[in-house]
Amino acid sequence: MKLYARKLIRYSAMCCALIMMCGILASCSMGDTGLDIDIPIPDIFDSGAVDKRVDELIAAGEEFIIPLKAEAPGTKVNKNGSGVIDYSNASDGYIMACFTKETDKDLRVMVKGPEKSYTYIIKQGEWNVFPLSDGAGSYSATLYENVSADKYAAALTASFRVSLSDDKAPYLRPNQYVNYANAPRSVTTAKVLCEDAEDSLEKVAAVYSFVVKRLKYDYDKASTVQSGYLPVLDEVLEARKGICFDYASLMTGMLRSQGVPCKLVTGYAGEVYHAWISVWVDSEGWIEKVIFFDGKSWQMMDPTYASNRGTRSVSKLIGDGETYQEMFFY
Repeated sequence: MKLYARKLIRYSAMCCALIMMCGILASCSMGDTGLDIDIPIPDIFDSGAVDKRVDELIAAGEEFIIPLKAEAPGTKVNKNGSGVIDYSNASDGYIMACFTKETDKDLRVMVKGPEKSYTYIIKQGEWNVFPLSDGAGSYSATLYENVSADKYAAALTASFRVSLSDDKAPYLRPNQYVNYANAPRSVTTAKVLCEDAEDSLEKVAAVYSFVVKRLKYDYDKASTVQSGYLPVLDEVLEARKGICFDYASLMTGMLRSQGVPCKLVTGYAGEVYHAWISVWVDSEGWIEKVIFFDGKSWQMMDPTYASNRGTRSVSKLIGDGETYQEMFFY
């Protein structure tokens, strides 16, 4: 079997850096940013009516519905004794994979697109959803099993071409990093927040304002979180705090559940590895490389930064968004 060494481990270390280093961005003491931030918080959130309404809907047993589910129908698959890669829904911007062989070894999935390679940690026996973030083109997906130290063996590979039904499709469904399929409270909260929204821009404003107002940065979590951590959206919502990965994942999941395309973006803000979001609104297209919503315009979809209102030094680091360098999209 072909051995794939070190790069996977380096990627895992980088993922760990994401969750650990994002603490640097928000770890400064709170204070005047030197920027005129005016985030419009809806009255329904200020009054506590959102939580009350969500409780009522959940108590009434209202059906938990998400608009777009991820499925593995098995019409286009590669499989062997180690696992299954299902690319039946590649045109909808995602594939699914499961390592079926019983093992206690460390497992990975690499999705290689026309431009980039994405590596994910998976658990034995569980189906996971992976976005086709590079859009249309030729892809391969490979399951890897750890064999010794930092060496991995390829257990199964599938190669396929992708022609997307919609170029925004990879950013609508649940996936491993944005799993709103198991987050009924987060999805119900998004529904309540967006009940009166007339368009996607109003949905974005309502959800963004809610997340910025609701969450506080979790310094303890930033200092103790382990490599391979994935946000559980309802737990983040209930805890009312999180790291940058949590902020971005929660907002992305809530917006996708309302049919708004949203990217969870990881990369660098200056020298800091960080997570933020980009959203699609019909009137504007992709909103990205901007800092916050001031009531008139978008100037960076970074809920971690907006929520914690960083110091002037953080503002200088971020600047007008030019220091934000995207690396991966989920």
